[in-house]
Amino acid sequence: MGDLLLARHGETEWSRTGRHTGCTDLPLTERGEGQAGSLARLLADRSFGLVLTSPLLRARRTAELAGLTGAVPEPDLREWDYGGYEGVTTAEIRRTRPGWDLWTDGVPPGPEFPGESPEQVGERVDRVLSRVAGALDGGDVMLVAHGHLLRVLTARRLGLPPADGRLFRLETGTLCRLSLEHGSPVVAEWNTRP
Repeated sequence: MGDLLLARHGETEWSRTGRHTGCTDLPLTERGEGQAGSLARLLADRSFGLVLTSPLLRARRTAELAGLTGAVPEPDLREWDYGGYEGVTTAEIRRTRPGWDLWTDGVPPGPEFPGESPEQVGERVDRVLSRVAGALDGGDVMLVAHGHLLRVLTARRLGLPPADGRLFRLETGTLCRLSLEHGSPVVAEWNTRP
């Protein structure tokens, strides 16, 4: 049984400033390009039976700079749809909703994006986990996507509810490895940088 490797895309202008970036398709910053390229050193000695990326530019570019060839865009790996909070920081949201928490309070619909609950994101990542299950039988699988989405995916892989993704802080341009111990999914590495 292979390992499930997760890479969060490199820095974007909005991730640098703490703005919720769901469906807005932003490029990597210069620093983000460097972060993505540095992942190649961590992945150099690995081969993958399957490489999937979010269809958004920041994830696809990260995969490219990390040297991952044959990556297939997977629509279910797109970031959480933040609805009316797209492009807004947590501090700005809390001015009108003191104590707001993404993981428990969710997001309101917005003019461009309908928004998603943790459970809806969980349904998407469950589909991804089902898709990669067979590939993991034959070796390692690589997913390149987004912070909140990968946190929910990690929670679901470990058998936790989607909202428990809040327990796994994930930095830009980092690599994580989910493995097995005695047949049960475990976190083997988290937020690894070269």
